[in-house]
Parts: sequence; C-alpha cells; structure tokens
Amino acid sequence: MKKEEAVATLIGYRIEQAEKAIEDAHCLLSGNGSPQSIINRSYYAMFYVTLALMLQIGKSFSKHSGAISAFDNEFVHKGLLPKELSSDLHKIFELRQDHDYKIISNPSIEEAKISVSKAKRFVIAVKKYIMDYFDK
Repeated sequence: MKKEEAVATLIGYRIEQAEKAIEDAHCLLSGNGSPQSIINRSYYAMFYVTLALMLQIGKSFSKHSGAISAFDNEFVHKGLLPKELSSDLHKIFELRQDHDYKIISNPSIEEAKISVSKAKRFVIAVKKYIMDYFDK
C-alpha cells in the first residue's frame, strides 16, 4: 500500500471513529446516560475528526493540546474554518477535562446536550472540509 493510500485509509478510520462517538453520545443522551459520559463522547468525536484533518496536512499528534493548537494555527487563523469551531472545540475540551479529572464533578444534562450539539456541528463541518479537499 502506498503512503498516500495508507494516509487516506487512516483519515477514513478517524472519521468513522468521530461518527461512532457522536452516535454513542446520542445513545447515551436518549438512554439517560451520565452527562460526564455524554460530554466525553462528544469531545472525542471532535478530537477524532481533528486528527483526520491533521493527517490531511501530514501532521499527527499524541497530545490533545497539540492537535487543538494545530487546528487553530493551520485552519482557523488562516481563515479556512470558522472561529466558532475553535471556540466549540476549546469549550468541550475544557468540559471534558473538568469532568473527567476533577475529584468531584457534577456536569449538568444541559452541558451534555450542548456538547452533543456543538460536537455534531463540528464533525459535520470538518468532515465536509476534508471531503471537499479530496474532491479537488
């Protein structure tokens, strides 16, 4: 398999992971899952599609903060993707950090609903950008 094919396969895999994480978040939301788990799945949907986007430009990251920073620098600051997506990514990342790592954390169902909405919008927008790039 050529390198380009391997990268395209990995991009596809990351997009599938993002879509599955959004599905999981919706299932948790409709099945009265914990807000913490819903926020976690929402964030990971955003993270996986961000990793796909980074692969598209030949970059990969092991740290979440590095991927988020590169998203801002490579796509938002250059005007390729809207600032609202960056704001959403940062907000849901912070929510996940707070609720996954604080000793006592009680996220609300409203925070969870908002995280799913923002994650869905983010995944759709970034996936469209990736697909448009490959259609060129």
